[in-house]
Amino acid sequence: MKNTQKFVLIAVGMAMSLALSACAGLSQGENTAVGAGAGAIGGAVLTVGSAAGTIGGAIVGGVVGHEISK
Repeated sequence: MKNTQKFVLIAVGMAMSLALSACAGLSQGENTAVGAGAGAIGGAVLTVGSAAGTIGGAIVGGVVGHEISK
């Protein structure tokens, strides 16, 4: 894996962790929305703009955001 790809992967992981950790004081609906947004961005970056990656990331992020608030 190229150094640039490693850097992007680490940066996206850190950004998603930070975004989801900010969900502590939000409602369940807000957590779902933040998670979906973070997942969409992560999916788009990791799949180089693929629509399937963006949608998949949004779905996974939304589920994670929803489950965090339980």
